[in-house]
Amino acid sequence: MTALALHRHQRARGIGRVGTKYLDGRTRLATLYQEGCAKIRLPHTHDADLQAVLINTAGGLTGGDEVSWQVDAAPGARLVLTTQACERVYRSLGDDARVRTDIRVGAGARLDWLPQETILFEGARLDRRLEVDLAPDASLLAIEAVLLGREAMGEAARHAVLRDNWRIRRDGRLLHAEATRLGGADLERDGLSLLAGAGAFATLLYVGSDAERMLERARPLLTGQSGASLVGERLVVRAIAPSGLALRRIITPIIARLSGAGTLPRLWTS
Repeated sequence: MTALALHRHQRARGIGRVGTKYLDGRTRLATLYQEGCAKIRLPHTHDADLQAVLINTAGGLTGGDEVSWQVDAAPGARLVLTTQACERVYRSLGDDARVRTDIRVGAGARLDWLPQETILFEGARLDRRLEVDLAPDASLLAIEAVLLGREAMGEAARHAVLRDNWRIRRDGRLLHAEATRLGGADLERDGLSLLAGAGAFATLLYVGSDAERMLERARPLLTGQSGASLVGERLVVRAIAPSGLALRRIITPIIARLSGAGTLPRLWTS
């Protein structure tokens, strides 16, 4: 037995799939699959939307872990996805933790992708990918927020590495592409045109025919270091803040205003 085999570490693997159907004016569960550390729970709500909570039972991610989420919102459906808590990405011994999310949104459907923040610990390495394919008249609200270290512990995670790629397509045609690269370079962390010393940042994307109206909803809520841009049917809101708490104060009112339900998922406030 080689030294590599003797020192091979246990790694988390998870696959979660959820699919919906639209029946009698309500969004209902059609398919549910869970494997490994990926679990999905469906809390009871009092409206016609279906809410799914994604859970990583490994308690966080580290180098070599792999998690895959697959979501299918049927035509006419209204689906909200969130996470049970912030995802923690711990120090890696060299490999990346990998998370991939594939989403399909059917004709006339609305999907809100609202995971809670990702916390990068010192030495963390995360490679994350979000792929969304929207039907011609479907709409999407998506957010990813990142905290650099634990503020209470005085951490800044200066050597954490993040690669985050978004590809949003409308009926197979590329509509929005985004790539975030974050390493340990001082310029990335402190440059005035980049993070400018911020300890937390977020990107929020809305895609829909009513994006201009959504901009008018969001504009009065743009506080601190945040801004919005509108190109066609795409509304992009970006925010940076010195801490996770400060970032939440910026983004949560905007999420609530733009969400299909008009409010945050309950787990964001519990």
